[in-house]
Amino acid sequence: MTDREVMEFDVVIVGGGPAGLSAACRIMQKAKAEEKEISVCLVEKGSEIGAHILSGAVVDPKALTELFPDWQEMGAPLHTKVNVDELHWLSSDANARQLSNWMVPKTLHNDGNYIISLGNLCRWLAEQAESLGVEVFPGFSAAQLAYNEDGHVEGIITGDMGLAEDGTEKDGFMPGMLLKAKYTIFSEGCRGHLGKELMARFELDKGKAPQHYGLGIKELWDVPASQSKPGTVIHTAGWPLGNEAGGGGFLYHLENNQVVVGLIVDLNYKNPYLSPYDEFQKYKHHPIIAENLKDAKRVSYGARAIAKGGWASLPKMHFPGGLVIGCDAGTLNPAKIKGTHTAMKSGMLAAESIFEALTAEPSSVDLSQFDDALRQSWLGEELQQARNFVPVMHKLGTFWGGAYNWLDQNIFSGGLPFTFKDMTPDYACLELADKHVAPEYKKPDGLLSFDKLSSVFLSNTNHEENQPCHLRLKDASIPVQSNLPKYSEPAQRYCPAGVYEIVESNNESIFQINSQNCIHCKTCDIKDPAQNITWVTPEGSGGPNYPNM
Repeated sequence: MTDREVMEFDVVIVGGGPAGLSAACRIMQKAKAEEKEISVCLVEKGSEIGAHILSGAVVDPKALTELFPDWQEMGAPLHTKVNVDELHWLSSDANARQLSNWMVPKTLHNDGNYIISLGNLCRWLAEQAESLGVEVFPGFSAAQLAYNEDGHVEGIITGDMGLAEDGTEKDGFMPGMLLKAKYTIFSEGCRGHLGKELMARFELDKGKAPQHYGLGIKELWDVPASQSKPGTVIHTAGWPLGNEAGGGGFLYHLENNQVVVGLIVDLNYKNPYLSPYDEFQKYKHHPIIAENLKDAKRVSYGARAIAKGGWASLPKMHFPGGLVIGCDAGTLNPAKIKGTHTAMKSGMLAAESIFEALTAEPSSVDLSQFDDALRQSWLGEELQQARNFVPVMHKLGTFWGGAYNWLDQNIFSGGLPFTFKDMTPDYACLELADKHVAPEYKKPDGLLSFDKLSSVFLSNTNHEENQPCHLRLKDASIPVQSNLPKYSEPAQRYCPAGVYEIVESNNESIFQINSQNCIHCKTCDIKDPAQNITWVTPEGSGGPNYPNM
């Protein structure tokens, strides 16, 4: 047994995203208001708060206003209010039709919303948390769950620092710490690896539809001042995905002459030859997008999986010893394509439930009231109203699914008396390679489209090379012996960072994992058809370092 330093807190929070930071702030607000002494620790695997945060992002400020009513006076980084809101149907690589406002589901209207950098908002929230007394530890990964003798979660163990690739200790080795807590909140973001373990151990998703995912790929561009249109929001549907996959694109004009552009590809696609990365490179050549990037310079790149199953996939969120919240549980509202305000609200509700449990006489150990509180809040109402948004799109496709959702959301406010569920996991949707033809992807032109390695470079991704691989294969033979003949090994294409390759050596195919390239998007953990790849956290501070993303 490793001799570990032990630190004890009332509450440990895993993950410095909007959910975890909102929980931290709310707990301390409650503690100060009622003059209670409560210790809160938040650990974040990124090198700093915000380093691993990636989102579009158009944000509904509803939850922020609840958490900090005077956020504008406090200097929260919401500077660009939406003033142009467009949705275009792309029918081909050159043609598009802008949909009239009345044709767009009202949940996609962005009146009163802001275009922001979510990473910068999280940095600001961390400042507020620290000023309230939260201990924030960036650069520390939550590697393992800690259980007590009753099998209840009693905290987490941070990752060991200084292990070599073969598992031996290097000079300067430091074992991870045991952070014990009365309650632990897991807010790791989409497909958190500890969240996965909690789901399995406590059967939190029993009886629920499987979670469904999209892969969001995003770039940040500097544009000439003459082309900058702060407050402009453009969403697109249709081309280049068409019948190949669900999803859609976006382009937002920020302040400071910057534009963000991205594509979301639903991960239930069937064609194993499809490459979400290359679809995104193709997307930027459409005139609607290209005209906004003329004479511009690409400055950052990133990708992240998105949990979009919604109401039907929402698990039980409490377990003995804590809660799982935000995108770790899947609280994103798919009808709005927004998850920040919902993640924040889940964190605030978690804080209130835990504060109540900590201060009860005698203190409570049961957090089941959290699930009830969530379902009775505006967050629960939003998710219930949006319950059919994703399964209908999966069943009917983008066009007819969109038509159903327009009727459901605009006329009935999500109240049509039907509930659809998609019970097929995304990985199980992939079909054999011999049923499909590989899409044509042109060579990048270096102006609008780029290769994967130059993109990874712009994500500022870095991992210590001599460390255990954080992309673990349950069976090392499956990629070559099974996935390659059946699916032409799709990991080469679904990964947006060039992590996985099939290389030929001495007339032998070898599955190569370039783990240093990994930008922590979690797509491999989701889409591998054999469910053979498990993403675990690497050494603390490893991974991307996103500025202004």
